Amino acid sequence: MRAYILTRLLSLIPVLIIVAVIVFFLIHLTPGDPAAIMLGPQATPEEVERLREQLGLNLPLHEQFFNWFFGLFRGDLGWSISHNKPVLTAFIEHLGPTISLSILAQAISMILAIPLGIIAAKRRGTRVDQTFMVLVMLGMAIPSFLMGLLLMQLFGVKLQWFPVAGYEPLSAGLWDHLKFMILPATALGIIQTAVIARMTRSSMLDVFSANYIKTAYAKGVKESIVVYKHALRNAAIPILTVLGEAFGTLIAGAVVTETVFNLPGIGQLVINAIEKRDYAVIQGTILLAAASYLLVNLIVDLLYGVVDPRVRLSRKS
Repeated sequence: MRAYILTRLLSLIPVLIIVAVIVFFLIHLTPGDPAAIMLGPQATPEEVERLREQLGLNLPLHEQFFNWFFGLFRGDLGWSISHNKPVLTAFIEHLGPTISLSILAQAISMILAIPLGIIAAKRRGTRVDQTFMVLVMLGMAIPSFLMGLLLMQLFGVKLQWFPVAGYEPLSAGLWDHLKFMILPATALGIIQTAVIARMTRSSMLDVFSANYIKTAYAKGVKESIVVYKHALRNAAIPILTVLGEAFGTLIAGAVVTETVFNLPGIGQLVINAIEKRDYAVIQGTILLAAASYLLVNLIVDLLYGVVDPRVRLSRKS
């Protein structure tokens, strides 16, 4: 197992290098001068050039890249010109709201999606199943920012159950934290609910048609044991895969949702960095987000062996 984990971790390195190269050159080839934007339209060309020299933007592009790239091996993601602090420090300061939002959204989607998918599979072809499919298509079609605005209008403005925007850290109290996170997490989680529920239904339908399930029913085994002990466990791997991909998507989707609900997370950090052409923050944040996505998928891959012993045996062989 250790050799497998080490091999998988080493396989992440070339992926991250490719991401780093693409992100760096894509951002630096985009029109816009950070020095001119920082100094404003009143700045003289001499002042802009002086700042470009201080920031190292006057160096050839390949030299800028190698300076940044070799800094990564020292844990140095660069210096944020808009925050006037290391990129890693700015990233960590904004990480809390995004992690909290992603975990809560994932929890909401799992709590809703898996039971709904199982019920739809058990009631295949009935009105319950047809209603489920309509709701799934609706959930997948509505973008998270529109869902956020609808929830904000209903529960924040009309009913006044939750604040429409803002953020309180977990240290301020669990309820004070949750009441700011419920609406954005629901907006973000509903789309993933549709995706996970659809996969749960599809996987459960495949398992329900297997002979061992029919045999269990014929032997009079309780339906709850057949469904939750035998069928769900054997259908778990595709569901687990979607859950891992969904968590990575949640981190990316948080950019829009955090902007709508004014959450000071990674999304807002990236948006501000793009407006101010803070190259170091954009590069560092995208690279760390890519690394997080890859690590989540690695964890999901390792969980396959926990859920299904056949995967463990195939790895040993």
